[in-house]
This record gives sequence, structure tokens and C-alpha cells, in this order.
Amino acid sequence: MNIDRAVLAFAGMMILTSLALVFFLSPWFWLFTAFIGLNLLQSAFTGFCPAAMIFKRLGLPGGCAFK
Repeated sequence: MNIDRAVLAFAGMMILTSLALVFFLSPWFWLFTAFIGLNLLQSAFTGFCPAAMIFKRLGLPGGCAFK
């Protein structure tokens, strides 16, 4: 697994988690879902992704998007 796939898997897991939180706890967790979406959008344009930096420090190999 490379950094690109790890970021996508992590983002998907966070979105599913936020949807569960909306369903079981509070509709205010939609803000968490929106934050995840905005972070994905800004990383597509800027190339800056905190999750990618963490995965790089954990030793995952770089991919096409995050090196």
C-alpha cells in the first residue's frame, strides 16, 4: 500500500465514521463530514495533506499524488 491509497482509505473510513455518528448521536457531525470533504478538495489543488505527511513518517512508500 502506498501513501495515495492509504489517504483514500483513511478518508473513506472517516466519512463512514462521521455518517455513523450522524445517525446514532447528532446531526452536528455533518460538520465533520464537511471538514473531511473540504480537506480532500484543498489537497487536490495544493498537494498538502496532513494525513499523507503522517503516513510518510510511518514509512509508507510515496505514490503519484503524494511523494
